[in-house]
Amino acid sequence: MNLSSSKILAGLRAGWTWLAVAEPWSLRGEQQRPAPGRRMGAELTLALVMALLAVLIEWAFDAGPARTAGSGVGAGLVTLLRRRLPVPALIVACLLGTVLPGMALVQMLAGWSAGRRVVGTRRAVVAFSLAYLAGMAALAVHPGAGVPLTPSNAVILTLVYLAMVVMPGLVSRYWTQRKTLLHALQERNAQLLWERRMIAGQARLMERQRIAQDMHDSLGHQLALIAVHTGALEVDPELTGRQREAVGVLRTASVSAMHELREVVGILRDGVEAARPGPADETGRAARGTAGVAELVETARAAGNTVELRTEGEPRPLAAAADHAAYRIVQEALTNAYKHAPGAPIGVALRYEPDSLVVEILSGPPRTPAGDVVSGGQGLTGLRERARLVGGMVHAGAVDGGGFRVAGVLPYGAGESTPLAAAVDDVRWQPPAGLPGDGGPAMDWNAAGRDIMMGELDASMRRGRNSGLGLGCGVAIGALFLVVMAVGAVLWLVVDEFDAGMIDTEEYDRIKVGTAEREVRDRLPEGGTFTTEGLDRKGPPKPDGSECLVLMSSEMTDTLTTEPVFRFCFRDGKLIEKKAYHTER
Repeated sequence: MNLSSSKILAGLRAGWTWLAVAEPWSLRGEQQRPAPGRRMGAELTLALVMALLAVLIEWAFDAGPARTAGSGVGAGLVTLLRRRLPVPALIVACLLGTVLPGMALVQMLAGWSAGRRVVGTRRAVVAFSLAYLAGMAALAVHPGAGVPLTPSNAVILTLVYLAMVVMPGLVSRYWTQRKTLLHALQERNAQLLWERRMIAGQARLMERQRIAQDMHDSLGHQLALIAVHTGALEVDPELTGRQREAVGVLRTASVSAMHELREVVGILRDGVEAARPGPADETGRAARGTAGVAELVETARAAGNTVELRTEGEPRPLAAAADHAAYRIVQEALTNAYKHAPGAPIGVALRYEPDSLVVEILSGPPRTPAGDVVSGGQGLTGLRERARLVGGMVHAGAVDGGGFRVAGVLPYGAGESTPLAAAVDDVRWQPPAGLPGDGGPAMDWNAAGRDIMMGELDASMRRGRNSGLGLGCGVAIGALFLVVMAVGAVLWLVVDEFDAGMIDTEEYDRIKVGTAEREVRDRLPEGGTFTTEGLDRKGPPKPDGSECLVLMSSEMTDTLTTEPVFRFCFRDGKLIEKKAYHTER
């Protein structure tokens, strides 16, 4: 018993999985598709709704219990199988829809599904043609809803088939292919944008490498000469102690400058900053952080400047990038004070506030006029950019009395990974997840670059949506025009059918018994339309050996249960009887 139950459950699970077929032409990832359970739940709900609608329609047509139940079961099964077997479901829907009015809505759903899932134009044309022929063959074998297969009825049913089956299939096919194409273009566009960024980034990297090489070859050589000459002067016995101390300061400064130049060249070449050492090393290079501020102050004092360092609050650790920015603010402010206010007293203050570190450098008015100063004008601008990258700010300006003040506010929690170069100029990128060729994070995907690229992608997507909207509107207008034409043709054919099977009372009275059959038929409509179908089997018995023509009356009756008709019976080439009577509708 348990084994049988397991086999049954396994079979049901396999059938469930088989029915949960994926969408065709879809380039979306599996994570973007609805789960099979949710999709099949929606399909079961739709199948139940279509089955109930089919039962209600059959009940409205006074169908028997067997026919009503069969229509409901057929509608449910076709709805469930339309995804996995779109062509057989379409053929069965059209085959049953011709003779069962309850399958009319299922025909539309099957046409929509087949247009969406049948891959290839030729296959789609063959599928819809087979469905049309199956419907016509079923109508020829078993007329549905009392509609015989006459030429005029065939034209009407063809137009109905085009409007109810072919048109939904065309709209569904266009909509699905357009969405698939748009998604493919979006992915292609994103990849092209990423590749363009990589090419531009490589060009910038090559330019940075060229600049780094020039700096290394020119400045490195000059600094090396300064270090060699100052080292030789430092051991010259003819110098005094004061002179030897000044030369030692110059040699230390040149060695530190060579180290910093090497780091800057490395940043320009590789785009990353080298690891920072501890407070000091054997080369005499100062630590590049708040711990190195004291060394900067001592070096300035050794050069003959009056510098005072003041620390307020309890020292707190900063992130490496913010710590380095604090060092650079003090260094640049001291350099500006040396150049623009020689001999002026300088005050350096480090204030550890609850939420940030405040670095303030205040220099007094110059005691001696400054000579020709070589300045690129980029020092303070670089400080502001450096502070901005770590979430801080720098203010610089003159103070009352002729002094100058530089103050920076740096948060404690600034991240270390922020690049020193401008974010939009950084060349380290990687494509968005899901793009072709996504083999791993070969480059950084920084926020600024992502926003720029996605902005361009969104703009291109909007342009694609606008052009697609215009095309879609054109297709919708064309489809609406075809539907209006089909409805108009159907109405015209219906009116023509009524005219071919109806006469008024005056015409009936003018025809006399005994008139030649040819003359009477020339004056009467042809009959034999769906409006007169079945009327010859009702009413009084026909004269023996006669052939009768039954037509509807143009007059309306007071009740909805009876229909006034006129019957003309012929024998031996003459009209032998004409009779007016009422039949049940």
